[in-house]
Amino acid sequence: MRGRVIRDPAVAGTFYPARPEELRRQLRSFLEPAARTRPARLLMVPHAGYVYSGAIAGEGYRLVEVPPLVVVLAPNHYGVGAPLALPLSGTWRTPLGDVEIDEEAAAAIFERHPGFSDDWRAHARDHALEVHLPFLQERAAEQGTSFRIVSISVGTHELSELLAAGRAIAEGLRALGRDSAADSLLVVSSDMSHYIPAAAARTRDLPALERVVADDPEGLHAEVLGHGTSMCGVAPAVAALEAARLLGAGAGELVRYGHSGEVTGDDSEVVAYATVLLAPAA
Repeated sequence: MRGRVIRDPAVAGTFYPARPEELRRQLRSFLEPAARTRPARLLMVPHAGYVYSGAIAGEGYRLVEVPPLVVVLAPNHYGVGAPLALPLSGTWRTPLGDVEIDEEAAAAIFERHPGFSDDWRAHARDHALEVHLPFLQERAAEQGTSFRIVSISVGTHELSELLAAGRAIAEGLRALGRDSAADSLLVVSSDMSHYIPAAAARTRDLPALERVVADDPEGLHAEVLGHGTSMCGVAPAVAALEAARLLGAGAGELVRYGHSGEVTGDDSEVVAYATVLLAPAA
């Protein structure tokens, strides 16, 4: 895709409500009661349909203030487009309105790693990034503020490429003087284990989540790939954790862990979800 791209919603009406008022009501049910917000360097949140993972994602979003820039990293579920797809301009449209790409930040990150491509194809129909935008929009509306994004689809598991992408994010934000938690937030889109019993999912997921909480990108990569854990967002998580580490992330917290069986009543084959928050270093 070239020119001024407007990326229309791909999963409104399936993963979340397409009618604005219905969507706002559902988001408010996930974001209330209001929590005391805290500074955040990184937030990892799930990306399933809201009926399954919206409450778990909301537990994280209600804790944070949305800064002027949000860098969202998501997995590439369809295997189309570039391995590191970072559009330099354009608009993401949701039922709640438009979210613009921050062209200055996107360019600053893009130019610091040759592996990035100015590519919308990976984003064209994937839900993994889209489903987070209404949460961010609702939180910003509650704050009375606005934000722009850098949207990155990650389709490679090559550790060196992921770490290089993370370094580029940190270096780009630092070069712009937008590297504090008040200026920018890293959001990672990931679900955890897929289609196994709930007890087995927890056994596999908790060691991986320990590596996320510890801000250990190499350890997370080794844990998930070494044990075959079906954490679909491990690649964007590794890149974002490297960026967070370089930007001075501090203590991590597993905010909430759960699975689809808590909604369906069937624990025999679930998809698991987690929200993790990394604070800035004191």
